[in-house]
Amino acid sequence: MRARGDGGSVTAELAIGMVAVTMLVVVVLAVAAATVTRVRCTDAARAATRVATLGEDDASVRAVAERVAGVGASTTVDRSGGWVTVTVTAPVVAEGPFGGLRATATATGRAEP
Repeated sequence: MRARGDGGSVTAELAIGMVAVTMLVVVVLAVAAATVTRVRCTDAARAATRVATLGEDDASVRAVAERVAGVGASTTVDRSGGWVTVTVTAPVVAEGPFGGLRATATATGRAEP
């Protein structure tokens, strides 16, 4: 004969376990998205810095960075003392609980004379 007090406890434990697993998957996906966005920002900053060191104007530099980094990326170009620094910032995800996260990368190069 079964004890009547334990009925449904497996269902409750499974429900709690599924919530925990789902949250873990969401966090892993958010970390993966942040990593991919960071790599894209780094690639964009490097490509834009190469263009800037060759003497292209800031509009061309921004166009290259935004093409590599993707939609929603913002780019700043700083030229001082013969050096060019490009900073690219892009959102990790557009909406959701991680909607405010942004990835940033910076690259610096010596401007060609």
